Amino acid sequence: MATVMQNRVAIAGVGYSETGRKLPYSDDQLVVQAVKAALDDAGLKASDVDGISTTGGVSMSIGALLGMLPLNWFFTSSLYGPSFAETAVMAMDAIAAGSCHTALALRVIRQPRAEDHPVAAITAGGSADGPARVGGSQQWTAPFGGSLPAAFIGGLQMQRYMSEFGATEEDFATHAAVQRRHATLNSDAIFRAPLGDDEYAQSRFVSKPVRLLDCDYPVDSASAVIFTTPERARQCRKPAVLVDSWAMSAVSDIDMSLLDDFTSNAIKPCSDTLWSRTELRAADVDTAGLYDGFSIITFEWLDGLGFCGRGEAPQFIRDGHTELGGSLPTNTDGGACNVGRRHGANFCIESVRQLRGECGDRQVPGAEVAVWSNATGAFAGASLLTVDR
Repeated sequence: MATVMQNRVAIAGVGYSETGRKLPYSDDQLVVQAVKAALDDAGLKASDVDGISTTGGVSMSIGALLGMLPLNWFFTSSLYGPSFAETAVMAMDAIAAGSCHTALALRVIRQPRAEDHPVAAITAGGSADGPARVGGSQQWTAPFGGSLPAAFIGGLQMQRYMSEFGATEEDFATHAAVQRRHATLNSDAIFRAPLGDDEYAQSRFVSKPVRLLDCDYPVDSASAVIFTTPERARQCRKPAVLVDSWAMSAVSDIDMSLLDDFTSNAIKPCSDTLWSRTELRAADVDTAGLYDGFSIITFEWLDGLGFCGRGEAPQFIRDGHTELGGSLPTNTDGGACNVGRRHGANFCIESVRQLRGECGDRQVPGAEVAVWSNATGAFAGASLLTVDR
């Protein structure tokens, strides 16, 4: 690895909590489930962890809950960034810099409820407790439904991509069908029935041209990944997976409606940085987990990472490259549209399991190099993983 950091980085354990809608668990209970699963996967104890990285949570509280205190070297609780990628990158950096030797990266997410999100309730045509008012820049967008991610991320970017590169609804239908075929082979997927021929076209618009089947599925879930040094990972229960390169980029203010370029945005500099830190190239990648908060984002990552030319993702998908058996099986767990919104953690975890050879009927034969990515627009993150040769 071309990094100037002190240590190389590996992944020793991964785990999920129970995942579903309106689960009878608190955030803490979901976190405990996921962390215990990851620790068991690695064959480690809570006391073996000396660093915690989380998004939207408090590392000190999590450390106390799990018996991981004192955290003398590293802990961080980010407020906003490219979802799980930010959490993972902070943990990777801590290991690489020698700030700690075993870091737990966490992401917990809940199915949104209208009562918790007044803007969502208003734009959905419902009501919210208190005045139905919003301020700031949202006062111009909320009355028209423009404050929801499906509009200011999915809708704007998908519309621009279709306009600039000639992508069609049929291209997104093809992509949805491929991802669902992968999901039929994953017992953890929420949606496992194959898509009918007209099912995509019959799904309702959420923010035209984004349809319901272009959106990740809101769930209650927690995900955990344990990063450590290769030497420590090799002493754990499962084969070590090495982190070869990672990157995280930001290109604008968080207001994603003001992006200069809706079709590449932070994905392009993030991808360029990722490849600049490794001797590997796109042609070396055996499988990819490319974020699909909205399906257009997967198209953008296929372009940005150089698996095809800019704007060529639709043809790349039509030609079967992203299928199992294709040149780049992509989102082999079914993606977040089928396994549920995990904010990118599922792509890291699926990549690890693919490189370990643990994916059963959806296993990519001989997979040795995987890439996973997260987010779009103002910020993005990605990481390249390899087997421990």
